[in-house]
Amino acid sequence: MNTLRILAIDDHEMTTLGYKFTLEAITLDDYDTIIVDTTNTFEEAKKLIEDSVNSFKYDLLLLDVQLQNPDESSEQPQTGEELGILARKIVPETKIAFMSSFSDNFRINGILKTVDPDGYLVKTDIDPKTLREAIKTVIQNPPYYSSKALSAIRKKMSNDLDIDEKDRQILYHLSKGTKTKDLEKFIRLSPSSIENRKRHMKTLFGTENENDLALILAAKNRGFI
Repeated sequence: MNTLRILAIDDHEMTTLGYKFTLEAITLDDYDTIIVDTTNTFEEAKKLIEDSVNSFKYDLLLLDVQLQNPDESSEQPQTGEELGILARKIVPETKIAFMSSFSDNFRINGILKTVDPDGYLVKTDIDPKTLREAIKTVIQNPPYYSSKALSAIRKKMSNDLDIDEKDRQILYHLSKGTKTKDLEKFIRLSPSSIENRKRHMKTLFGTENENDLALILAAKNRGFI
């Protein structure tokens, strides 16, 4: 008997139960049975992935991006992205697909760079039918990107402005409401370096005489956020 094993990770139990109910009912060529294990915490998910090295290996991981609010007093990451990076190192043959509410250009393209997943699905794009089709594609002929994820990827490919990863982080955190004076908490740059980068980006985006909101709007229009 050929069994397809999936581990679904999301901090909402109803979500993982929905994945289990939907996916264990589908039919896939080459597989007699589909088993979907679920977990709702970063710690348990990490243990299951690590344990799979010396037992059966999961054929597919379904990862949410943000599993819980990070504990600011802890250095332990609490994201599906970190789990994806771990899985790529220790079980590289396991396929990875993200199922997330995040549809912004920064987050999706960052994950494509760090994890190189076999699929990325924005939750608002997905219903049971499209979920089944997505999983079939990821297993049999990856990659699969839902429509909003594909739009973010295409925006990234169409941009010709010369900004690096630190610039993108500045734009992302500004767009989330972080004040300039607090950016150094998230980005390893001095306050003066952050100001210089903001000034440079305002010149690139043609908003040099305007405020940060104008920069954010210009960056969004070009698909950088």
